[in-house]
Amino acid sequence: MYRSLIVSSFLALFGTLALGMGAIEAQDAKKIWDNAPHSAFTDLIEWNGKLYCAFRVGNDHVPRQAGDEGRIQLIVSDDQGQTWTDVVTLAEPKIDLRDPKLSVTPDGRLMILFAGSNYDGGSTLKGRDCRVAFGKTDGTFSKQHVIEFDSDVAGDVDWLWRVSWAGDGTGYGVIYQPDQETWGLHLVKTRDGIHYELVKSFDLPGKPNESTIRFDGERMWIVVRNEARNGHFGQSLPPYNDWKWVDVDRRLGGPDIERLPDGRWLMGTREYGDTTRTVYGILPASGKFQRIGALPSGRDTSYPGIVLQGDEVLISYYSGHEGKTSIYLARIPLGDLDPAK
Repeated sequence: MYRSLIVSSFLALFGTLALGMGAIEAQDAKKIWDNAPHSAFTDLIEWNGKLYCAFRVGNDHVPRQAGDEGRIQLIVSDDQGQTWTDVVTLAEPKIDLRDPKLSVTPDGRLMILFAGSNYDGGSTLKGRDCRVAFGKTDGTFSKQHVIEFDSDVAGDVDWLWRVSWAGDGTGYGVIYQPDQETWGLHLVKTRDGIHYELVKSFDLPGKPNESTIRFDGERMWIVVRNEARNGHFGQSLPPYNDWKWVDVDRRLGGPDIERLPDGRWLMGTREYGDTTRTVYGILPASGKFQRIGALPSGRDTSYPGIVLQGDEVLISYYSGHEGKTSIYLARIPLGDLDPAK
């Protein structure tokens, strides 16, 4: 009890300091899942009138020994995120499943995309592929499918991090290949969520990796994390082979973006520094991030999922600021994102 009081007092104090610096500390955030030693890497989506949150559960951030392999947990809320129940757990012996990302296919299925890393029962990575499973409205889920890339883009280590669907029923994602001094980064497309073909290879410096695609009409936007430097923000019109890129003015971690009703892009990401935080703000086309606020967070934290619901923005994320790395849901009134404030 005393520890909880200390944590609450610290958060309240930090919120006061943040407000004094012109930022907002989001106070309406609550823990929604902590039934594992380590729960992380979230995504959030609204599907058939319910909220779904997916994340990885395991014993640590990465496997340390046999039995530590991560599993994918999906939970659901039918009361706008107030209460949550388990839906399904995806697991495979000796395979570490992580970084689930959610989307809704053109035919109305819930698609769960995730990576499968082979540790062969130990702590040394032996290989990796990408997996996908589909949920139907009756609550059942398909078997896991291993994603297939065309030969002109497939590498030894391919990681497709997120897929977003365009209005014409085509799904787009970015795969990164962390197996060389300069990491490969490629835009790919799909019609079924399983088979992918190359659209465009990007020539970004350093180690570009986790990428989120969103659409503004036909215009595609991509925000990219870079392991070696600040992130990137790009835009293009169909057929998406002529890109304009800018550098974001900060390092990113697990970035997600969502278009606000006024057309601006809201981004959630990890903030690096003396104190690691999950923060949110506006990402303009210039790449100069306008930090609005921080979520109650610290230590191992980030990987937000963003959903606009009515007059609120809901953000799922994970954090270890209370000692045990757990899953949280924050609510931010749209009015708090008003540029006039």
